[in-house]
Amino acid sequence: MPTFQFEAMDATGQEIKDVIEAPSQDEAQATIRQMGYFVTKLSVKKARKTAGEKKGAKKTGKTFALGGVKSKALCTFTRQLSILQDAGLPILRSLKVLEQQSNPGALKNSLIDVCEEIESGATLSEAMSKCPKAFNRLYVNMIKAGEAGGALEVILKRLAEFQERSEALRRKIKGALVYPITVVTFAVGILVFIMARIVPSFIEIFEDFDAELPAMTVLLIQISDFVVVYWWTIPAVPFAFWLFIKLLRKFSPGRVGFDQFLLKMPIFGQLVEKNTVARTMRTLGTLVASGVPILEALHITKETAGNAVFENLYQKVYESIREGESIAAPLKEHSRVAFHPMAAFFWFLFIAGPIGLLLYMTKLHKRVLDDMVVNMVDVGEETGELDTMLYKVADTFDDEVAVITESLMSLMEPLLIIGLGGAVGFIVIALFMPLISLIQTLT
Repeated sequence: MPTFQFEAMDATGQEIKDVIEAPSQDEAQATIRQMGYFVTKLSVKKARKTAGEKKGAKKTGKTFALGGVKSKALCTFTRQLSILQDAGLPILRSLKVLEQQSNPGALKNSLIDVCEEIESGATLSEAMSKCPKAFNRLYVNMIKAGEAGGALEVILKRLAEFQERSEALRRKIKGALVYPITVVTFAVGILVFIMARIVPSFIEIFEDFDAELPAMTVLLIQISDFVVVYWWTIPAVPFAFWLFIKLLRKFSPGRVGFDQFLLKMPIFGQLVEKNTVARTMRTLGTLVASGVPILEALHITKETAGNAVFENLYQKVYESIREGESIAAPLKEHSRVAFHPMAAFFWFLFIAGPIGLLLYMTKLHKRVLDDMVVNMVDVGEETGELDTMLYKVADTFDDEVAVITESLMSLMEPLLIIGLGGAVGFIVIALFMPLISLIQTLT
């Protein structure tokens, strides 16, 4: 007969922790209620494995894997698990079916561990919490809420829809970045080849004729000499900038400052801001709809925000709710970003020095959450449909992100063509101006 470990409260409100033996979880709950206790937590107590069992335990099926589980693979797994649960299959059998058809990697290894934990008596949420590389806190808490409410298949379906929307938005943004990155990479490669191979040949011709060169040609020769000698700086400078920002973000002030710079920067800042708002609002709405307590939902949303400015915002909202306030009021109060010296440093570094500082000061008054978001949250609290309103906010901002992405792509294509054409035109004019002068002189 299995042994259940429970936490409960007696009539006086005192917390009780004990164990009880019962044929099933339902009978264990009924027995605890007959004892006069109110159950707050109930789980199967795992039996300790003996040394012989540990030595002879099966470890087949696992393979060496680096890193965590890719979001696309986890999205597919969640949808398949939702379908199997909707069809009525037991959870352990569903997991074993999905584990057998998974490709070797981090997800398969995690599913093997989850199956072993469930066979040892753990619940699905407890088993998944021990595999953080595959299942984050958002995932585990939603599963836990589904188990507590007896609607695991509904929660899995909702979780699958949430992941599919997030993955679609992420794929759309990545796809939009492929074209400009590819064009810029090839353009830089072609220009470096021209500077390193073609221009030096013309320099020899100019030296043979010993003619006076125009200013454009002199500038081109200087650029060519620099590229030939210091070609390694072309990949080194972007890498150094990336490493510098990476190191600064290891510290809290550097991370807050850079994330604030990203939110306020021209053109792309609006895209980053709306994408973060859409993701966090959908996360919070999904957790609230799944029955996760609002404080725990805000804490998870803060951890999965991915931006230090929004993390601080949700932390302040969390603290305000603990003191008895609503959600909308602190959202509006704390959504205005305060001056940060590291953010000012990044504006000075990347946006034309003092001009960048002036632009930064003019953008400080703008809130990261506009009145529409705050009002919809307020209406959701008043009507008891907070999750519905959060979903509507997320859908609205997802659409705006799609529109901004398409607009930026439409604008970026002609800008790249103009930039590449201007560089090639400068090279052609700089090379042929002295040749035309030499031909006229010889004639």
